[in-house]
Amino acid sequence: MSDESSHSAYNKDRPFLARLTERRQLTKPGSEKDTQHFVVDLAGSGLAYKCGDSLGVYPTNDPTLVESILLAMGHKGDEEIMLKNFDTMTLREALLTRVALAQPTKKTLIIFRAFATAEDEKARLHNLLENTKPEELHAYLDEREFLDLIEEYPSVRFGPLAFIDLFRKLQPRLYSIASSPLVHGTEIHLTVAVVRYMTNNRRRHGVASTYLADRAPVNEPAVPVFISHSHFRLPEDDARDIIMVGPGTGIAPFRSFVYERLAKKAPGRMWVFFGDQRRAFDYLYEEEWEAWRADGRLAKLDLAFSRDQSHKIYVQDRMQESAAELWAWLQNGAAFYVCGDAKRMAKDVDLALHDIIARQGGMEPAKAAEYVKAMKKEKRYQRDVY
Repeated sequence: MSDESSHSAYNKDRPFLARLTERRQLTKPGSEKDTQHFVVDLAGSGLAYKCGDSLGVYPTNDPTLVESILLAMGHKGDEEIMLKNFDTMTLREALLTRVALAQPTKKTLIIFRAFATAEDEKARLHNLLENTKPEELHAYLDEREFLDLIEEYPSVRFGPLAFIDLFRKLQPRLYSIASSPLVHGTEIHLTVAVVRYMTNNRRRHGVASTYLADRAPVNEPAVPVFISHSHFRLPEDDARDIIMVGPGTGIAPFRSFVYERLAKKAPGRMWVFFGDQRRAFDYLYEEEWEAWRADGRLAKLDLAFSRDQSHKIYVQDRMQESAAELWAWLQNGAAFYVCGDAKRMAKDVDLALHDIIARQGGMEPAKAAEYVKAMKKEKRYQRDVY
Protein backbone atom coordinates (compact mmCIF):
# COMPACT_ATOMS: atom_id res chain seq x y z
CA MET A 1 0.00 0.00 0.00
CA SER A 2 1.32 3.42 -0.95
CA ASP A 3 0.52 6.59 0.93
CA GLU A 4 1.51 8.89 -1.90
CA SER A 5 -0.48 10.42 -4.71
CA SER A 6 1.54 10.45 -7.92
CA HIS A 7 -0.08 13.71 -9.04
CA SER A 8 0.38 15.82 -5.91
CA ALA A 9 3.10 17.30 -3.76
CA TYR A 10 1.13 16.19 -0.69
CA ASN A 11 1.51 12.82 1.01
CA LYS A 12 1.75 11.18 4.43
CA ASP A 13 4.94 13.07 5.26
CA ARG A 14 3.61 16.35 3.88
CA PRO A 15 -0.14 16.38 4.53
CA PHE A 16 -2.52 18.83 2.87
CA LEU A 17 -4.48 21.24 5.08
CA ALA A 18 -8.01 20.47 3.93
CA ARG A 19 -11.32 22.09 4.79
CA LEU A 20 -13.92 20.23 6.82
CA THR A 21 -17.08 21.51 5.13
CA GLU A 22 -19.78 19.33 6.71
CA ARG A 23 -20.42 17.20 9.78
CA ARG A 24 -23.78 15.50 10.11
CA GLN A 25 -25.26 12.90 12.43
CA LEU A 26 -26.11 9.58 10.78
CA THR A 27 -27.39 7.72 13.82
CA LYS A 28 -30.65 9.01 15.26
CA PRO A 29 -31.53 9.96 18.87
CA GLY A 30 -31.96 6.70 20.76
CA SER A 31 -28.96 4.98 19.20
CA GLU A 32 -26.24 3.59 21.43
CA LYS A 33 -23.74 4.80 18.83
CA ASP A 34 -22.59 8.18 17.55
CA THR A 35 -21.86 7.71 13.85
CA GLN A 36 -21.29 10.83 11.78
CA HIS A 37 -20.85 11.82 8.15
CA PHE A 38 -17.97 14.19 7.39
CA VAL A 39 -17.15 16.00 4.17
CA VAL A 40 -13.54 17.05 3.62
CA ASP A 41 -12.69 19.26 0.63
CA LEU A 42 -9.36 18.64 -1.12
CA ALA A 43 -9.72 21.59 -3.55
CA GLY A 44 -6.29 22.91 -4.52
CA SER A 45 -4.37 19.87 -3.31
CA GLY A 46 -3.92 17.97 -6.57
CA LEU A 47 -4.69 14.82 -4.58
CA ALA A 48 -6.60 12.12 -6.43
CA TYR A 49 -8.21 8.94 -5.16
CA LYS A 50 -10.07 5.88 -6.39
CA CYS A 51 -12.98 4.06 -4.83
CA GLY A 52 -11.59 1.77 -2.15
CA ASP A 53 -8.90 4.21 -0.99
CA SER A 54 -8.74 5.73 2.49
CA LEU A 55 -8.21 9.25 3.78
CA GLY A 56 -5.44 9.64 6.34
CA VAL A 57 -6.22 12.24 9.00
CA TYR A 58 -3.69 13.70 11.42
CA PRO A 59 -5.67 14.64 14.55
CA THR A 60 -4.75 16.87 17.46
CA ASN A 61 -5.26 15.83 21.06
CA ASP A 62 -7.97 17.21 23.33
CA PRO A 63 -6.68 20.54 24.79
CA THR A 64 -8.49 19.84 28.08
CA LEU A 65 -6.59 16.57 28.47
CA VAL A 66 -3.30 18.29 27.60
CA GLU A 67 -3.87 20.97 30.26
CA SER A 68 -4.73 18.29 32.84
CA ILE A 69 -1.47 16.46 32.07
CA LEU A 70 0.58 19.67 32.31
CA LEU A 71 -1.04 20.55 35.64
CA ALA A 72 -0.49 17.05 37.06
CA MET A 73 3.15 17.02 35.96
CA GLY A 74 3.79 20.56 37.23
CA HIS A 75 4.74 22.09 33.87
CA LYS A 76 3.48 25.42 32.53
CA GLY A 77 3.37 24.24 28.91
CA ASP A 78 5.35 27.13 27.41
CA GLU A 79 8.69 25.39 28.00
CA GLU A 80 10.53 25.16 24.69
CA ILE A 81 11.78 21.72 23.60
CA MET A 82 13.55 20.25 20.58
CA LEU A 83 12.15 16.99 19.22
CA LYS A 84 14.20 14.14 17.72
CA ASN A 85 13.55 15.48 14.20
CA PHE A 86 14.98 18.85 15.38
CA ASP A 87 11.60 20.61 15.33
CA THR A 88 11.43 23.21 18.09
CA MET A 89 8.13 23.96 19.82
CA THR A 90 6.55 24.42 23.21
CA LEU A 91 5.78 21.44 25.42
CA ARG A 92 2.06 22.24 25.09
CA GLU A 93 2.21 22.19 21.27
CA ALA A 94 4.11 18.89 21.32
CA LEU A 95 1.48 17.32 23.60
CA LEU A 96 -1.30 18.64 21.37
CA THR A 97 0.07 17.63 17.97
CA ARG A 98 2.95 15.18 18.16
CA VAL A 99 2.44 12.44 20.75
CA ALA A 100 -0.17 9.82 21.71
CA LEU A 101 -1.53 10.44 25.19
CA ALA A 102 -3.17 7.03 25.59
CA GLN A 103 -1.80 3.47 25.69
CA PRO A 104 1.07 3.50 28.20
CA THR A 105 3.14 0.32 28.04
CA LYS A 106 5.13 -1.91 30.37
CA LYS A 107 8.17 0.17 29.41
CA THR A 108 6.33 3.25 30.74
CA LEU A 109 5.94 1.56 34.13
CA ILE A 110 9.64 0.62 34.17
CA ILE A 111 10.56 4.28 33.57
CA PHE A 112 8.08 5.42 36.22
CA ARG A 113 9.65 3.02 38.71
CA ALA A 114 13.11 4.44 37.96
CA PHE A 115 11.91 8.04 38.49
CA ALA A 116 9.66 7.52 41.52
CA THR A 117 11.00 9.16 44.68
CA ALA A 118 8.34 7.93 47.13
CA GLU A 119 9.16 4.49 48.51
CA ASP A 120 5.54 3.30 48.57
CA GLU A 121 5.15 4.22 44.88
CA LYS A 122 8.40 2.42 44.01
CA ALA A 123 7.11 -0.65 45.85
CA ARG A 124 3.74 -0.57 44.08
CA LEU A 125 5.39 -0.23 40.68
CA HIS A 126 7.87 -3.01 41.49
CA ASN A 127 5.01 -5.30 42.53
CA LEU A 128 3.10 -4.48 39.35
CA LEU A 129 6.10 -5.24 37.15
CA GLU A 130 7.49 -8.30 38.92
CA ASN A 131 4.52 -10.04 40.57
CA THR A 132 1.60 -9.44 38.20
CA LYS A 133 0.50 -11.98 35.62
CA PRO A 134 0.99 -10.72 32.04
CA GLU A 135 -2.75 -10.69 31.31
CA GLU A 136 -3.44 -8.75 34.54
CA LEU A 137 -0.74 -6.20 33.71
CA HIS A 138 -2.22 -5.83 30.24
CA ALA A 139 -5.68 -5.25 31.76
CA TYR A 140 -4.23 -2.67 34.19
CA LEU A 141 -2.56 -0.71 31.36
CA ASP A 142 -5.60 -1.08 29.10
CA GLU A 143 -7.69 0.79 31.68
CA ARG A 144 -5.27 3.70 31.92
CA GLU A 145 -3.91 6.64 29.98
CA PHE A 146 -0.81 8.65 30.90
CA LEU A 147 -2.81 11.07 33.02
CA ASP A 148 -3.96 8.19 35.24
CA LEU A 149 -0.38 7.06 35.87
CA ILE A 150 0.82 10.61 36.58
CA GLU A 151 -1.93 11.01 39.18
CA GLU A 152 -1.39 7.54 40.69
CA TYR A 153 2.35 8.11 41.13
CA PRO A 154 2.70 11.82 42.00
CA SER A 155 6.34 11.52 43.10
CA VAL A 156 7.34 10.72 39.50
CA ARG A 157 8.56 13.87 37.80
CA PHE A 158 10.31 14.49 34.48
CA GLY A 159 11.83 17.51 32.79
CA PRO A 160 9.94 18.68 29.68
CA LEU A 161 12.15 16.86 27.14
CA ALA A 162 12.37 13.62 29.14
CA PHE A 163 8.61 13.80 29.59
CA ILE A 164 7.93 14.06 25.84
CA ASP A 165 10.27 11.11 25.22
CA LEU A 166 7.87 8.94 27.25
CA PHE A 167 5.21 9.10 24.56
CA ARG A 168 4.86 7.37 21.25
CA LYS A 169 4.34 9.37 18.08
CA LEU A 170 0.76 10.41 17.36
CA GLN A 171 -0.21 8.43 14.28
CA PRO A 172 -2.68 9.38 11.55
CA ARG A 173 -5.98 7.49 11.36
CA LEU A 174 -7.18 5.97 8.11
CA TYR A 175 -10.86 6.17 7.16
CA SER A 176 -12.44 4.37 4.21
CA ILE A 177 -13.68 6.89 1.66
CA ALA A 178 -17.46 6.86 1.21
CA SER A 179 -17.66 9.07 -1.90
CA SER A 180 -16.94 8.69 -5.63
CA PRO A 181 -14.50 10.95 -7.47
CA LEU A 182 -16.82 10.82 -10.50
CA VAL A 183 -19.76 12.15 -8.49
CA HIS A 184 -18.33 14.23 -5.66
CA GLY A 185 -15.34 15.97 -7.27
CA THR A 186 -12.83 17.28 -4.72
CA GLU A 187 -15.10 16.32 -1.81
CA ILE A 188 -14.25 13.26 0.25
CA HIS A 189 -16.99 11.72 2.39
CA LEU A 190 -16.21 9.78 5.57
CA THR A 191 -18.42 7.57 7.75
CA VAL A 192 -16.97 7.68 11.25
CA ALA A 193 -17.99 6.08 14.54
CA VAL A 194 -17.18 8.70 17.17
CA VAL A 195 -15.50 6.87 20.05
CA ARG A 196 -16.47 7.87 23.59
CA TYR A 197 -16.24 5.48 26.54
CA MET A 198 -15.37 5.10 30.23
CA THR A 199 -12.38 3.35 31.80
CA ASN A 200 -10.98 3.68 35.30
CA ASN A 201 -13.88 6.02 36.16
CA ARG A 202 -12.76 8.55 33.58
CA ARG A 203 -14.34 9.61 30.30
CA ARG A 204 -12.18 8.74 27.29
CA HIS A 205 -12.34 9.91 23.70
CA GLY A 206 -11.06 8.44 20.45
CA VAL A 207 -8.48 10.98 19.34
CA ALA A 208 -9.23 11.25 15.63
CA SER A 209 -12.98 10.63 15.72
CA THR A 210 -13.58 13.31 18.37
CA TYR A 211 -11.14 15.62 16.59
CA LEU A 212 -13.39 15.48 13.52
CA ALA A 213 -16.60 15.62 15.57
CA ASP A 214 -15.69 18.22 18.19
CA ARG A 215 -12.45 20.08 17.56
CA ALA A 216 -11.67 20.46 13.85
CA PRO A 217 -12.78 23.92 12.64
CA VAL A 218 -15.36 24.03 9.85
CA ASN A 219 -14.57 25.75 6.53
CA GLU A 220 -10.97 26.51 7.42
CA PRO A 221 -7.87 24.97 5.77
CA ALA A 222 -6.88 23.24 8.99
CA VAL A 223 -7.29 19.44 8.77
CA PRO A 224 -4.02 17.67 7.79
CA VAL A 225 -4.85 14.83 5.38
CA PHE A 226 -3.37 12.53 2.76
CA ILE A 227 -4.62 9.77 0.46
CA SER A 228 -3.78 6.18 1.38
CA HIS A 229 -4.07 4.08 -1.78
CA SER A 230 -5.46 0.58 -1.51
CA HIS A 231 -5.75 -2.68 -3.41
CA PHE A 232 -9.46 -2.78 -2.44
CA ARG A 233 -10.87 -2.13 -5.88
CA LEU A 234 -13.97 -2.43 -8.02
CA PRO A 235 -13.70 -5.00 -10.85
CA GLU A 236 -12.12 -3.69 -14.03
CA ASP A 237 -15.08 -5.20 -15.89
CA ASP A 238 -18.12 -2.99 -15.25
CA ALA A 239 -20.38 -5.87 -16.29
CA ARG A 240 -19.24 -8.06 -13.40
CA ASP A 241 -21.76 -8.39 -10.57
CA ILE A 242 -20.62 -7.33 -7.09
CA ILE A 243 -21.72 -8.47 -3.63
CA MET A 244 -20.83 -6.08 -0.79
CA VAL A 245 -20.97 -6.96 2.91
CA GLY A 246 -20.46 -3.90 5.14
CA PRO A 247 -22.16 -3.65 8.52
CA GLY A 248 -21.78 -0.48 10.57
CA THR A 249 -19.17 1.95 9.27
CA GLY A 250 -17.98 -0.87 7.00
CA ILE A 251 -20.64 0.39 4.60
CA ALA A 252 -18.45 3.41 3.69
CA PRO A 253 -16.51 2.04 0.69
CA PHE A 254 -19.65 0.39 -0.71
CA ARG A 255 -21.46 3.73 -0.80
CA SER A 256 -18.46 4.85 -2.85
CA PHE A 257 -18.70 1.75 -5.08
CA VAL A 258 -22.42 2.23 -5.75
CA TYR A 259 -22.10 5.93 -6.57
CA GLU A 260 -19.21 5.17 -8.92
CA ARG A 261 -20.99 2.37 -10.75
CA LEU A 262 -24.18 4.36 -11.14
CA ALA A 263 -22.20 7.30 -12.54
CA LYS A 264 -20.53 4.99 -15.06
CA LYS A 265 -23.86 3.31 -15.89
CA ALA A 266 -22.11 0.01 -15.21
CA PRO A 267 -24.29 -2.94 -16.30
CA GLY A 268 -23.11 -5.25 -13.49
CA ARG A 269 -25.67 -5.98 -10.78
CA MET A 270 -25.08 -4.83 -7.18
CA TRP A 271 -26.08 -6.61 -3.95
CA VAL A 272 -25.54 -4.95 -0.56
CA PHE A 273 -25.62 -6.55 2.89
CA PHE A 274 -25.81 -3.97 5.69
CA GLY A 275 -26.33 -4.49 9.39
CA ASP A 276 -26.28 -2.62 12.68
CA GLN A 277 -28.16 -2.64 15.98
CA ARG A 278 -31.58 -1.07 15.33
CA ARG A 279 -33.22 0.00 12.09
CA ALA A 280 -34.98 3.00 13.63
CA PHE A 281 -31.71 4.52 14.91
CA ASP A 282 -28.74 2.91 13.13
CA TYR A 283 -29.68 2.59 9.45
CA LEU A 284 -26.79 4.59 7.95
CA TYR A 285 -27.64 6.40 4.68
CA GLU A 286 -31.14 4.87 4.77
CA GLU A 287 -32.64 7.30 2.24
CA GLU A 288 -29.98 6.52 -0.35
CA TRP A 289 -30.15 2.72 -0.03
CA GLU A 290 -33.94 2.65 -0.07
CA ALA A 291 -34.11 4.95 -3.12
CA TRP A 292 -31.63 2.80 -5.01
CA ARG A 293 -33.54 -0.34 -4.07
CA ALA A 294 -36.89 1.19 -5.05
CA ASP A 295 -35.80 2.20 -8.54
CA GLY A 296 -33.95 -1.06 -9.18
CA ARG A 297 -30.45 0.39 -9.33
CA LEU A 298 -29.59 -1.95 -6.45
CA ALA A 299 -30.48 -5.47 -7.48
CA LYS A 300 -30.65 -6.64 -3.86
CA LEU A 301 -30.43 -5.05 -0.41
CA ASP A 302 -30.36 -7.34 2.63
CA LEU A 303 -30.54 -5.77 6.09
CA ALA A 304 -29.65 -7.29 9.45
CA PHE A 305 -30.55 -5.30 12.56
CA SER A 306 -29.35 -7.43 15.43
CA ARG A 307 -31.48 -5.97 18.23
CA ASP A 308 -34.81 -5.54 16.47
CA GLN A 309 -35.92 -9.02 17.53
CA SER A 310 -35.40 -11.40 20.45
CA HIS A 311 -32.69 -13.38 18.63
CA LYS A 312 -29.79 -11.53 17.07
CA ILE A 313 -29.53 -11.49 13.29
CA TYR A 314 -26.29 -10.58 11.56
CA VAL A 315 -25.17 -10.10 7.96
CA GLN A 316 -23.82 -13.66 7.80
CA ASP A 317 -27.30 -14.92 8.71
CA ARG A 318 -28.80 -12.97 5.82
CA MET A 319 -26.16 -14.52 3.55
CA GLN A 320 -27.26 -17.99 4.63
CA GLU A 321 -30.92 -17.12 4.04
CA SER A 322 -30.05 -16.26 0.42
CA ALA A 323 -27.46 -19.02 0.02
CA ALA A 324 -28.78 -20.43 -3.26
CA GLU A 325 -28.97 -17.03 -4.95
CA LEU A 326 -25.60 -15.96 -3.57
CA TRP A 327 -24.05 -19.14 -4.98
CA ALA A 328 -25.67 -18.45 -8.34
CA TRP A 329 -24.14 -14.96 -8.39
CA LEU A 330 -20.71 -16.40 -7.56
CA GLN A 331 -21.09 -19.02 -10.27
CA ASN A 332 -21.88 -16.18 -12.65
CA GLY A 333 -18.55 -14.54 -11.75
CA ALA A 334 -19.62 -12.05 -9.08
CA ALA A 335 -16.93 -10.36 -6.98
CA PHE A 336 -17.41 -10.57 -3.19
CA TYR A 337 -16.34 -7.73 -0.87
CA VAL A 338 -16.22 -7.40 2.92
CA CYS A 339 -15.45 -4.28 4.97
CA GLY A 340 -15.51 -3.73 8.72
CA ASP A 341 -14.61 -5.44 11.97
CA ALA A 342 -11.81 -7.98 11.55
CA LYS A 343 -12.10 -9.73 14.92
CA ARG A 344 -15.59 -11.17 14.62
CA MET A 345 -17.68 -10.01 11.66
CA ALA A 346 -15.15 -10.68 8.90
CA LYS A 347 -14.37 -14.12 10.33
CA ASP A 348 -18.07 -15.00 10.60
CA VAL A 349 -18.73 -13.80 7.05
CA ASP A 350 -15.78 -15.83 5.78
CA LEU A 351 -17.07 -18.96 7.53
CA ALA A 352 -20.53 -18.38 6.05
CA LEU A 353 -19.06 -17.92 2.58
CA HIS A 354 -17.12 -21.20 2.84
CA ASP A 355 -20.23 -22.98 4.13
CA ILE A 356 -22.48 -21.63 1.36
CA ILE A 357 -20.00 -22.64 -1.33
CA ALA A 358 -19.61 -26.11 0.17
CA ARG A 359 -23.34 -26.78 0.59
CA GLN A 360 -24.67 -25.09 -2.54
CA GLY A 361 -21.81 -26.34 -4.68
CA GLY A 362 -21.95 -29.88 -3.27
CA MET A 363 -18.29 -29.68 -2.25
CA GLU A 364 -16.20 -31.07 0.57
CA PRO A 365 -14.83 -28.32 2.87
CA ALA A 366 -11.36 -28.65 1.33
CA LYS A 367 -12.78 -28.11 -2.18
CA ALA A 368 -14.77 -25.09 -0.97
CA ALA A 369 -11.55 -23.66 0.51
CA GLU A 370 -9.87 -24.13 -2.88
CA TYR A 371 -12.76 -22.29 -4.55
CA VAL A 372 -12.38 -19.36 -2.12
CA LYS A 373 -8.62 -19.36 -2.64
CA ALA A 374 -9.16 -19.12 -6.39
CA MET A 375 -11.59 -16.22 -5.85
CA LYS A 376 -8.91 -14.37 -3.90
CA LYS A 377 -6.31 -15.02 -6.60
CA GLU A 378 -8.71 -13.66 -9.23
CA LYS A 379 -9.41 -10.63 -6.97
CA ARG A 380 -13.04 -11.73 -6.75
CA TYR A 381 -12.84 -11.89 -2.95
CA GLN A 382 -11.48 -8.73 -1.36
CA ARG A 383 -11.49 -7.58 2.26
CA ASP A 384 -10.89 -4.23 3.91
CA VAL A 385 -10.99 -5.16 7.59
CA TYR A 386 -9.69 -3.47 10.73
